[in-house]
Amino acid sequence: MKINRFSEKKWYPGAVVACIGVAFYVLLTHLGMIFSAAGTFIGYFRAVIIGIVFAYILNPLAKLFYYRVFRWIKSPGTRWSVSVIIAFVTALLLFLLLMGMLIPQLIDSVKTFSENFDRYVASLQNLISESPLKSFFKEGQLETLLNNALKSITGFLRTNASRILGIAASSGKQIITTLIATIIAIYILLDKVRVSSGTWRLVRAIFQRETTESIMDFMLRCDIILVSFIGQSLLDAMIIGAANAIFMVVCRMPYIGLVSVVVGVTNLVPNFGPIIGAAIGGFILLLVSPEDALIFLCFTVALQFVDAYILKPKLFANSLGVSGLLILISTIVLGNMFGIVGILLAIPAAAILSFLYHDFFLPRQEGRRKS
Repeated sequence: MKINRFSEKKWYPGAVVACIGVAFYVLLTHLGMIFSAAGTFIGYFRAVIIGIVFAYILNPLAKLFYYRVFRWIKSPGTRWSVSVIIAFVTALLLFLLLMGMLIPQLIDSVKTFSENFDRYVASLQNLISESPLKSFFKEGQLETLLNNALKSITGFLRTNASRILGIAASSGKQIITTLIATIIAIYILLDKVRVSSGTWRLVRAIFQRETTESIMDFMLRCDIILVSFIGQSLLDAMIIGAANAIFMVVCRMPYIGLVSVVVGVTNLVPNFGPIIGAAIGGFILLLVSPEDALIFLCFTVALQFVDAYILKPKLFANSLGVSGLLILISTIVLGNMFGIVGILLAIPAAAILSFLYHDFFLPRQEGRRKS
């Protein structure tokens, strides 16, 4: 008895194409809803995802302690556990030291701004009153516009006080999430061997041997790229922050620690980070001394020129070797899709796409053409 199959019908390919087209149209028209649902679903695993990221970042430090510092401990399990705990303690101490240096200066900066706010307003009014723009307005009209703008800003701050409290509450939730993620990261690293072996056992059970080897090779190369990127980015940020601090000490500028850390941290963000760091640092110094702010901005331009054309090529050329155009496109696209996280991951994502294109896609297509 012959069985009639739908796949053998003449209309079957057209129906499949039509269904795929309808599904694709529905997907595009409801893209915002899909991303929102995906974001909500991923939010349930937020602490777990952050914990995995923490574990991945601290894994090289734990390995450094394991192979270099605690070699005298004979038991591998005990040595690894001690290395993991010391790695987390080291990271925590560095974070507390950084916060202890930043928070007092940040409070002092806000206090200075609030105490000198009236003086800033008066200076701005005098500047505008002496500006050539005044000739385009009737007498007293420019001052009235300025006062209305200041009243609008004050009213905005008052009416959005609840939002500010909401931001403070969400910050408290974020702290709790970070603590939970830290605990998860410790457990992941302590149980690293079992987690890794279980994952690869599942991969081998699902895929064929050749596919499994390709996946393992891909993951290994991604790991090398990410570890190199994280290490070299942190080194670059430390060099830039230290150079900025030395310059500010020589020029006897205030808020050395606060501004230098801001410059170093924002330098981790490709392309746009240095601009953000310069703007924040310049604004902080502007509250105290406009001359220092101007000198700082000039030095930042020179420092970023050295960083972009000398330092970063030396650090990233050997391990990544990605074109600047691909990095820029990756930064814009991932930034629009995932925000600050996408911007931070733009360079390694571009590197991974580059080696996938050159080492997997192109050789396969060339092999098909030859055959």
